[in-house]
Amino acid sequence: MQAGEGLSLEQIRAFLKSSEEVEFKARDRGDVYAWVCQALHQQRYRELKRRSRGLVRRYLEKLTGLSRAQITRLIAMYMEGKPVQPKLYRRRRFPQRYTQEDIVLLAATDEAHETPSGPAMRKILQRAYYDFRESKYRRLAELSVAQMYRLRKSRTYRQRRVAYQPTRPTQVAIGERRRPEPDGRPGYLRVDTVHQGDLNGVKGAKAKGGVPHQCRGPSYAMANSGRYGADPGCGPKAAAKRICCPCWKPCWRSFRFAFEGFIPTTAASSSTIQ
Repeated sequence: MQAGEGLSLEQIRAFLKSSEEVEFKARDRGDVYAWVCQALHQQRYRELKRRSRGLVRRYLEKLTGLSRAQITRLIAMYMEGKPVQPKLYRRRRFPQRYTQEDIVLLAATDEAHETPSGPAMRKILQRAYYDFRESKYRRLAELSVAQMYRLRKSRTYRQRRVAYQPTRPTQVAIGERRRPEPDGRPGYLRVDTVHQGDLNGVKGAKAKGGVPHQCRGPSYAMANSGRYGADPGCGPKAAAKRICCPCWKPCWRSFRFAFEGFIPTTAASSSTIQ
């Protein structure tokens, strides 16, 4: 493209005819626009007739690699006396209502009040401006709750204040020790354990008793009535599994129903059924 703008019309016609199979593509957009303006000025485009203008147009399209519509727009800018140069990109955006100072003030107010909820914070900002006449809260007094939460997510706000919320534990009923609810149905056995205490460093015996859970009232009276079976008892010397299981096998066989669940209880709750 060097010195290509100074060619005559005959040279341009010969160039186009000999380079039909050749394609050109420009690199820098600013340089292309400047070269197009210079070429139009060198060819005196305003004084050319229609056929000569078409020849120059095709010559510009060939060397720049621009489309016909783009060349037409650049020629129109040249004919109107406007500078032939690319327009600077300006992103379309809404006007900013709340400034950086407002966001910093909101962060400071949140820190002073330990980040209350949106409606509560809005009342605080309104009182600061309307009741206490603090002019710096003029724009924040008209702040909506939704916009307040958006400002709290902005980078300016997070650079000045970050609120950390600890993880809230959730109760999950896994391995929870609680009694079942048989609703009067047989098949649930309550196992009572009473430790007799230690004597001179020697562990005392552990008395264990089994009571049907659906009984209501004194345990032994209901158990000995013969409806659900006897109330067996045993006294293993320790609460280990290897000791308790052989002791309990004869007790389990004395009941007249199949077991569906067990309720381990402590000495404090072994006297009555709750």
